[in-house]
Amino acid sequence: MSDKSSAAVRISELRKLIEYHSNAYYNSDSPEIEDDEYDALMRELRDLEKKYPEFSDENSPTVKVGGNASSKFASVVHDVAMQSLQDVFSMDEVKEFCEKFSGYSDVEYVVERKIDGLSVSLEYTNGVLTRGSTRGDGRTGEDITENILTIESIPHKIDTAAEFLEVRGEVYMPRKTFAALNAYQEENGFKTFKNPRNAAAGSLRQKDAAVTASRGLDIFVFNVQQVRGAEFKTHSESLEFLKGCGFHVSPEFTVAKNFDEVAAAINKIGELRGELEYDIDGAVVKINSLNLREIAGTTSKFPKWAVAFKYPPEQKETILRDIEITVGRTGVLTPTGIFDPVLLAGTSVGRASLHNQDYISQKDIRIGDLVVLRKAGEIIPEVVSVAKHGDGEPYVMPEVCPSCGEKVFRLEDEAALRCLNPECPAQLTRNIIHFASRDAMDIDGMGPAVVDQLINKGLISSPADLYRLTEQDIAGLERMGKKSAQNLVAAIEKSKSNPLHKLIFALGIRHIGETASRQLADEFKNMQALMNASPEDFSAIEGFGEVMAESICDYFSTESARELIERLAEFGVNMEVANSENDEPASDKLNGLTFVITGTLDGMTRDEAKALIIANGGKVAASVSKKTSCLLAGEKAGSKLTKAEQLGVRVIGLDELNDMLK
Repeated sequence: MSDKSSAAVRISELRKLIEYHSNAYYNSDSPEIEDDEYDALMRELRDLEKKYPEFSDENSPTVKVGGNASSKFASVVHDVAMQSLQDVFSMDEVKEFCEKFSGYSDVEYVVERKIDGLSVSLEYTNGVLTRGSTRGDGRTGEDITENILTIESIPHKIDTAAEFLEVRGEVYMPRKTFAALNAYQEENGFKTFKNPRNAAAGSLRQKDAAVTASRGLDIFVFNVQQVRGAEFKTHSESLEFLKGCGFHVSPEFTVAKNFDEVAAAINKIGELRGELEYDIDGAVVKINSLNLREIAGTTSKFPKWAVAFKYPPEQKETILRDIEITVGRTGVLTPTGIFDPVLLAGTSVGRASLHNQDYISQKDIRIGDLVVLRKAGEIIPEVVSVAKHGDGEPYVMPEVCPSCGEKVFRLEDEAALRCLNPECPAQLTRNIIHFASRDAMDIDGMGPAVVDQLINKGLISSPADLYRLTEQDIAGLERMGKKSAQNLVAAIEKSKSNPLHKLIFALGIRHIGETASRQLADEFKNMQALMNASPEDFSAIEGFGEVMAESICDYFSTESARELIERLAEFGVNMEVANSENDEPASDKLNGLTFVITGTLDGMTRDEAKALIIANGGKVAASVSKKTSCLLAGEKAGSKLTKAEQLGVRVIGLDELNDMLK
């Protein structure tokens, strides 16, 4: 393959890879790689496109701004584009930028901290905040006015003669607030955020403004987008104006007259970044003169009058003294490195996750090694590499769970080892909360606070123990009087007669959701048959693959799982599909047909559509395959629609489903 052909292939790979990670970062607020890894991919693509201009594309991620407007909010078209910034990674590149403007007399630069948050636009009409919106793709963002109004540092009214003012700022989450939020999320079994930037973005894009209000967000305003009724000659002048209006503006910005002063300002920010109360992901260098900015112009993605300098992650060497294994609420065994403490990005670091066996083996990390540490995204400590081996042997993860002693498994699609014991002490709280949840055994009143008290008092150590609780046991808990105890015992008793599929889902088997639980109940009719089935039996079910089949077999292969089922049966929990008239389909019009549901349906939830199909004799599968009869698709159908079209599966909407039922 020629160099040109290889470049074309690599350019295509990079564009797809960057688009994927850009979507995870900007739209899902859930990045999968670090900023420096993403920057490296973007630099490689930019260099290849520069070398081979014949492969240029207006839709390349080097041209487009990263995000998209979500359908959760009304769209806002920005009169002034909210562009991105050209990243640079060395002082030579900063010098090259400054030299472009050295021919202009009295040129000045403004150097600011690049706050790591979510970029927003704020619009004021006659001094009153009338709209707040996200950047989106730079041209179209999301109307988040309600959420913006909950941020205390954003003024609702400003004292200005300007009849209209639009400013741009960065909403961020302070580090202390982020730490407290993640502690709360983890304590209550919710998903934690990777870093403050993603926590801020996720908090600001909530449909419920009350959630945003509770998250302690803040803002720094750094630019006047447009104004009517005021004039400025320089950027620094506009920042002073914004400060006078009551905005929190770019903190301690510096006006520099040459490259040396610019470099000094960048270095000063770099020295402070570990001590700041908020995250920054670089320093921004801007031309101060607004007239010179007009002359410089912009590209479709970047202004030519500014660059963003990205600091390299700070790294330190230290000794790995030990590796501790902890068991999370989902049964994952996580190795944590214990190091001689070092000061890194402003804080003392003595522990860091080593993730899984693959991570440890790839880096050949051993106890006693001299390792290189850094803070990923300036927040999370991680081992970059081994600088020098000590006397330790290659590290191997344990074969049994350190919490309960049961054998651990590595499922096919996972890098982590997982304990599947439903009675493992480390997982107990999470398992019981899931067991009692609405879509599982639906035990009304069995919330996290009650579960915690029951475990702490030694009243339960297994989901089965719920069925031997008495009114006296529950009435002794905090905030649980006699009436509450009676109601909870009644709810527990009522759950015994739940349909079999709810019990299957309540067991918390990895990869087995509500739809798959219904299919298993329909297929095997009773728990004993399900427990004795083979991987081949599961794989034969519509929509079930090897991963799901192995996950079920692994679960029921543990002695603890079989003991749990036996105890539940002894307490009288239903273990089979009932044959009452209520279980008979309302009609057989969909008999023999298997449906998959995707997207947002107009006028009906997916659960309602599922119930309608099942009530008329049809089956609902979780994934599209050649055996799928119809894909019921709504808006934002996504990958399932693509797969259905590739396999030639019939795609229908709600109207067509209703026609089938007439």
